[in-house]
Amino acid sequence: MPSNSSGPTYQVVNPATGEVGETFDYVSDADLESTIAAAHEAYASWKDVPIEERAKVVTRIGALFGERADELAAIATEEMGKPLSEAKGEAEFSGEIFDYFATEGPGLAADQPIKMFSGGTAVVQKLPVGPLLGIMPWNYPFYQIARFADPNLMLGNTILLKHAESVPKSALAVEKIMIDAGVPAGAYANVFASHGQIETIISDPRIQGVSLTGSERAGAVVASLAGKNLKKCVLELGGSDPYVILDSDDLDEAAKTAWETRISNTG
Repeated sequence: MPSNSSGPTYQVVNPATGEVGETFDYVSDADLESTIAAAHEAYASWKDVPIEERAKVVTRIGALFGERADELAAIATEEMGKPLSEAKGEAEFSGEIFDYFATEGPGLAADQPIKMFSGGTAVVQKLPVGPLLGIMPWNYPFYQIARFADPNLMLGNTILLKHAESVPKSALAVEKIMIDAGVPAGAYANVFASHGQIETIISDPRIQGVSLTGSERAGAVVASLAGKNLKKCVLELGGSDPYVILDSDDLDEAAKTAWETRISNTG
């Protein structure tokens, strides 16, 4: 599959007018190689930084999401059309996710003793594995990144982030937050990768895993590539489930909840 000919370029399309604003080229193969190499190199040092020190960086990331919530909201609304109030709420909630893992991460990552039948001692350890690829969807351009990148940065992994082609400015805004917060060079990088380049990334021996939120079709392709290359893989695949109401003492409230959840995030 040619690296730079699969699918549309990354571009901002105003959902209200259909007008194309900024466009962004796919990353070159040479720059992609440099980005993977930088993520691999950064992992060698980032994993050895004490988790309490990584938490300070993650705390700053959360603070910047809050400080830039209005700016982030304007970008998300321009790119994917959700109301400004919801976009700002998403940006602020993303900051809260970073705050949560900065505070709770050291405890969550601590060794977990397990009972041994032989009378010995053993623990379950939660350790970093290396550079990871995240493939994120357009519908929550900040929240989806936060819940993937945050715990992994806390644990000591490094991140390559491939966002949806329709939200490039959101992707760049998050990358800017990471840089300004003090995430080491190479430890977090946005990549405007083509479909062919995604295969290149997953198959690269330096990449240790991939996480995708998207369609079942995309998930099947990524899962196949991950399995072929023996990579860790986490998938959250889309769909619209039925809302089944059993015995309820408040049908009006159930209907209200169904309506609010259906129209949330512009439906």
